[in-house]
Amino acid sequence: MLYQLHELQRKLLSPVTTFAESAASLYASPGSPLAYLPFAREISASYDLLHRLGKEYEKPEFGITDTVVRGQPVAVVEEAAITKPFCVLKHFKRQTRVRDPKVLVCAPLSGHHSTLLRDTVRQLVTAHDVYITDWVDARMVPLSSGAFRLDDYIAYLIEFIRHLGPDLHVISVCQPTVPALVAISLLAAENDPMSPLTMTMMGGPIDTRRNPTEVNALAIRKPFSWFENNVIYRVPHNYPGYMRRVYPGFLQHAGFVAMNPDRHLTSHWEYYNHLIEGDGESAAQHRAFYDEYNAVLDMDADYYLDTIRMVFQEHALPLGTWVTGETLGRRRVEPAAIRRTALFTIEGEIDDISGCGQTEAAHDLCTGIPKSRKQHFTAPKCGHYGIFSGRRWRELIYPRIAAFIRKHG
Repeated sequence: MLYQLHELQRKLLSPVTTFAESAASLYASPGSPLAYLPFAREISASYDLLHRLGKEYEKPEFGITDTVVRGQPVAVVEEAAITKPFCVLKHFKRQTRVRDPKVLVCAPLSGHHSTLLRDTVRQLVTAHDVYITDWVDARMVPLSSGAFRLDDYIAYLIEFIRHLGPDLHVISVCQPTVPALVAISLLAAENDPMSPLTMTMMGGPIDTRRNPTEVNALAIRKPFSWFENNVIYRVPHNYPGYMRRVYPGFLQHAGFVAMNPDRHLTSHWEYYNHLIEGDGESAAQHRAFYDEYNAVLDMDADYYLDTIRMVFQEHALPLGTWVTGETLGRRRVEPAAIRRTALFTIEGEIDDISGCGQTEAAHDLCTGIPKSRKQHFTAPKCGHYGIFSGRRWRELIYPRIAAFIRKHG
C-alpha cells in the first residue's frame, strides 16, 4: 500500500513542480517583466527549490562521449556487450587502436544507478578499456523474467568475467566487493583460466564486524523478519515489473537522507542563496550532485534480503560459512583458493558507510595470494564517495590503481 501512496503523491506533485519550474523561469529570465520586480530573485529561487524538492528524478546518462588517450582526443561510444534481464554489461568503446588494460567496473546495486560511478569511468577510460555493470531498476523487470537473488548477481559477474577473458582486471566499488570476491573465489576453485589478473576492492563490506558504522548497526539491531515485513513492497500496476517484490528506491533515498539530514538541509539552503547571489557555477554543481543522488532504483526483494542476511547479519564470508544456492551448484566459497589474481584494497579514512578495516579484511581471507601480490591503501581525509569520485579519486587513488594494474597485468 505504501508504494501506491507514493505513486499517488508523485502524481499530485507533478503539476505543482511543473508550475514551480515555469514560475522560477519567469522570475529569472531577462526577457520577462516579472524578473524586474522587487524580490524577483528570491521568488525565483524559492520556486526553483520547490521544483527540485518535488520533481521526479530519472536515471542520468553517463554522458562520456570523448576522452584523451596518450595526449590525443578520442571519441567514446557506449555499447551493450551483454544484456541480461537485471543488468547490461556496458562497454565504453574508444575509437582508437591503442590497446590498454581491460577493466570491469562492478557498480553497486544498493539504491543508486551505476552512473554514480561516472567520474570513476571518466578517469579510467583515459588509459583503460572499460566495461561496467549497469543494473536495471527492478520495477522495470517483468515477473516473467524470474527471480533475482544474490546468487544470480554472482552468476552475472562470473559470466561477464568469462566473456571478457583472462587479461581482465576487476574493480568493485562498495557493495559489490562481496559478490565480486565470491565470484573470483569460485573461479579460482575451478582453476578457471578466465580468472582475472587483478581485483581492486574499494570501500566495501567484506567484514562488517570491523569498525561498524551506523549502516552496519541498523542491520544488526533489527531482526531479519523486520526487513522483510517493513521495507518490502510490490511494484504498482503502472510499471512493467507489476507485482514484483522490491525494496523501493524512494525508501532507500529516505534512508540516505536520514543519515545526514543536517548536511542536506544546509546544502539546499546554500543552493537557495547561490541562486539569489547569481552564483551560477555553485548552483550548477548542486544540481549535478542531486540529479545523481536523488535518482534511485528499486532492488529485487530476494537480492536485498539475501544481502542483509549473508553479509550484514551472518557474516558468512569472513566466517567461512558461505555456501552458494542451486543457481551456482551448492559450493562452499573459499577465498583462500585465489592464487593467480592480485589483490588491492582501498578505504577512506573517514568513510561512514564502510568503516576502515572492513575492506582490508579481504587480505586475511585471501591467504593463497602471495604478499608480493597484495596491496592496501587508506586515503587520508577521504569519505565514502571520495574514494571513487572527485579530486581525491582523480589525484590520489586512481594513479595507484593504474600503477597496480600495470604492475600485475
